Amino acid sequence: MYQLHFEIILDYIPAILAGLVTTVEISIMSILCGTVIGIAGALAKTSSKTILVALANVYVEWIRNTPLLIQILFIYFGLGIFFDISPIIASVAALSIFSGAYITEIIRAGIQAVPKGQTEAALSIGMTDLQIMFLVVMPQAIRKILPPLAGQFITLIKDSSLVSVIAMTDLTYVAKNIVTNTFRAFEVWLAIAVFYFVLSFVLSLAVRRLERSMAKSD
Repeated sequence: MYQLHFEIILDYIPAILAGLVTTVEISIMSILCGTVIGIAGALAKTSSKTILVALANVYVEWIRNTPLLIQILFIYFGLGIFFDISPIIASVAALSIFSGAYITEIIRAGIQAVPKGQTEAALSIGMTDLQIMFLVVMPQAIRKILPPLAGQFITLIKDSSLVSVIAMTDLTYVAKNIVTNTFRAFEVWLAIAVFYFVLSFVLSLAVRRLERSMAKSD
């Protein structure tokens, strides 16, 4: 009968923590870059210019209908033929572009959910389109998009495990090496799952606190 030996995890704590730091770094950079891409995409999709709407639609549909794993491999190995791309750059680029497509739709939905009367009122007092978007529309849209946006950020943290295929030393890559050395797949993968759960849970708690804070300010 298989005997559990969770104490073996203790011997690899330094390696696991190093992988955890890498996962957090990749996730934070991808969330920030993905949010910037998402905002740009949402502004393009809600623009009155047909070419911008068309380009944004092509981007969103292409990214959302192709696997993230293929996108990671294409950026690292495909574009790597022409450019010198490191694993971390490929990882952040792939995750940012992928999450940016979903964030685009989330923000776009939030913008369009703001009553048109708000925009009309802002126009009546002489505000420019840029002022209306960032001073009137976006502050109201943020309250609507915060829950789905948090869900997308949590999904991104979990999706970051796929970058292990290009030898990025994140949590998953470290776990693979530990399993190879110890043959303790059950203990190792359960421990790694706990680390991913803690990361996602902490983020969800932070978002809930932010939502309560915003509700009180209202």
